[in-house]
Amino acid sequence: MSDNRITLDNHNRNLLATWLEQDDWLVACLCAAWCDTCRSYRSGFEQLAAQHPDKRFVWIDIEDQADFIGDIDVENFPTLLIQRRDAVAFFGTVLPDLKIADRLIQAQAEKSLSDLRADAAGSPERATCNLYTRLQETAG
Repeated sequence: MSDNRITLDNHNRNLLATWLEQDDWLVACLCAAWCDTCRSYRSGFEQLAAQHPDKRFVWIDIEDQADFIGDIDVENFPTLLIQRRDAVAFFGTVLPDLKIADRLIQAQAEKSLSDLRADAAGSPERATCNLYTRLQETAG
């Protein structure tokens, strides 16, 4: 597996925290092992990681990581979460189309951290799905 992507488990949450603390862009896919769409989307998500070596990618199975996901409301699959440090740039269900995800990642990456924080401040949903905050809450 490449250095810019992981499947989240209880043993690598510290790496996820490090990525966020280092101000890296993080693209997370929230899925479930039983979901056929997720299983077919996974290889594409890996391709996205290869296309964006300057960003970090994390696959999160919402059932395996239920204690970490907590009250994050995943309505459908695949759900992408794009975040930089403590600012959630995007959270929502996307069509399982790599071109759409790629354009979405590129568009968010063009924003400054201050713009991302301003956008996120106006969205209670983005506060709920913030992985930086979730890591702090579940530490220990």
